[in-house]
Amino acid sequence: MNASTQPTHVINYFPKELSWLSFNDRVLQEAKDPSNPIIERIRFLGIFSNNLDEFFRVRVADVRRRILLNNLPDTNFDEAEELMSVMQSKVLELGKKFNSIYQQILLDLHEHNIHLVQPEELSEFHINWLKRYFQDEVLQHMAPMLLTEAIDYSDNINDTMTYLFVEMIGQKNHYAFLEIPTDRLNRFILLPPERTRRHKTIVLLDDVIRYFLADVFNSFFEFTSIQGYSIKVTRDAEYNLDDEIEEGILDKMSKGLKQRLYAEPVRLVYEQSMPEEMQKVMRKRLGITSHDALIPGGRYRNFRDFISFPNVGRGYLENKPLPALQSSAFLRHASVFKSISDQDILLYYPYHTFNHMLEFVRQAAFDPDVTQIKINIYRVASKSRLISSLINAAKNGKKVTVMVELKARFDEQNNIEWAKTLSESGVKVLMGIQALKVHSKLCVVHRKEKGQIVKYAHIGTGNFNEKTAKIYTDFSLFTKHEELTEECDMVFRFIESSFRQYKFEHLMVSPINVREKLYRLIRNEVKAAKEGKTARITIKINNLVDKELVDRLYQASRAGVKIRIIVRGMCSLVPGLPKFSENIRVISIVDRFLEHPRVMIFHNAGDPQVYLSSADWMTRNLDHRIEVGTPILDPRLKQLLIDIVEMHFKDRTKARIIDAEQKNTYVRRGNNKKIRSQIAIYDLLKKWEST
Repeated sequence: MNASTQPTHVINYFPKELSWLSFNDRVLQEAKDPSNPIIERIRFLGIFSNNLDEFFRVRVADVRRRILLNNLPDTNFDEAEELMSVMQSKVLELGKKFNSIYQQILLDLHEHNIHLVQPEELSEFHINWLKRYFQDEVLQHMAPMLLTEAIDYSDNINDTMTYLFVEMIGQKNHYAFLEIPTDRLNRFILLPPERTRRHKTIVLLDDVIRYFLADVFNSFFEFTSIQGYSIKVTRDAEYNLDDEIEEGILDKMSKGLKQRLYAEPVRLVYEQSMPEEMQKVMRKRLGITSHDALIPGGRYRNFRDFISFPNVGRGYLENKPLPALQSSAFLRHASVFKSISDQDILLYYPYHTFNHMLEFVRQAAFDPDVTQIKINIYRVASKSRLISSLINAAKNGKKVTVMVELKARFDEQNNIEWAKTLSESGVKVLMGIQALKVHSKLCVVHRKEKGQIVKYAHIGTGNFNEKTAKIYTDFSLFTKHEELTEECDMVFRFIESSFRQYKFEHLMVSPINVREKLYRLIRNEVKAAKEGKTARITIKINNLVDKELVDRLYQASRAGVKIRIIVRGMCSLVPGLPKFSENIRVISIVDRFLEHPRVMIFHNAGDPQVYLSSADWMTRNLDHRIEVGTPILDPRLKQLLIDIVEMHFKDRTKARIIDAEQKNTYVRRGNNKKIRSQIAIYDLLKKWEST
């Protein structure tokens, strides 16, 4: 096969924005799938909605920026307008699917005696109960923003909340924005049984406020009628501009253009039944000038709350819990340090309990032989036991260094508060490097043993977050290997003194050596293929959009390397094209847990090289962040990782094929056993821990 041959019709890169929407389409597939428990299906609608919010705040905002910047000299974003048009069409298409699935789910809930109704459908008994509930619980949280010429409402609307846009009609019309206080009240109000307890009736907080809307305003205004319509604003997340736009271009921007980039929301979804005159008033008060940002929708906004939709019915209406597994290696000794001294330990959340990680830090906090703890924090739980242990360590006289990433998207305020709390408790807090977001998942403990300082390290693919560790799949490696722990310690020195030169022999560290190592590993497989030997690359990743790495995989495919990839989200690589990428197979798995780890397996002439990493194959992760990947040195753990990844490729229940059209076709079962990989992996690990 001629490695230089490339058909002229080949589309080299699938647009990452459209690929992202394709991923969210897979989430909708789960909501539609009748084999999933009904409560899980409605929760998938919440996940879809939450994902779409982020899509507009990040992806749409970025394309919109490119459109605005295209009039500047020496810029070329001509494709942005066409891409925006395709994105909008796809979003509308997904919106129609969403509405259809939601209506079907309501019918299916009804079949299980769960009724999501509007107040107008209720009996007098329930209306009276709701009126008391509104007066006692809801009214105190009603704080309307009355429209005046002096206020810029675009700055006052919280883009994480839903609002009613209210019109009071009388001799003089009055308008107001009214927030639905779902941050203080449960959005799903379970009504008391009237006759039978078998039937469960739920009313949305939005509908209760609409029903009693006049009671909010009639003490202050006279009106003959009042109406309210739901709206939701989405703003630019202002995520690292340098990821997509060169700094030189930013310097050229006029003050007016910079204001336009961030002043106008990227999306305003409004109830499509809102009268045209009300729409005009609303758009004017919110400063919406672009019709591209306006999206008509249904009665409800902020469907992301449905992630927490309550199961008020039988247990079988949601997924059967999988009890978190205990690590037999950690249970072997009372001391976590003795356990890690015996062998490297690999945990896979949420199949394994996150308590082992918390215990690692808790014991380090009071172990008299521990002298120092270093950790980097990206996202942590709101009530974090890990943070408590770090504070306790400082009180016990340990030297504690915490790298807090203040630019963790959507968690900036939380991390600022944690940084203050830690600093006030005597912890040394690092704020990172100005140009590089720290996304690695490292913890290093220094311990005095036999008069020498011995280092223990945690290297992971996911955040130190008790909450997400129950719903994200992620790996944690605990090791005492000197060559790994020393380099982990060096990462912290790099964060603190980035002007010095550091050389990493074993770890993959962005932005220092990760490209060089990945290119070399791919080249080795290409060399083997050209020599007629077995050559294979297996990758499990969240996003694959870095064009240089995509090109290297294309070249490897044309050389005869067999490449298998599992991608959860965005995939710019186009697999399966004859004489170009025909040796590349890509699947995606969406199931009850969010697939989050990054794993790389290179055949290496039969002696596999296996790596875990915190980094996706995106330009920002490779060149503009501090990320860490580690080789797996223990042969048993290496084989376990390979077995886990292989189980995903055997999936015949939740695996979809990623092809040139990204149609999300399920992998055909054929004569194969109907394997659901996430359940099969749980069983695999359960057996592993019992032997």
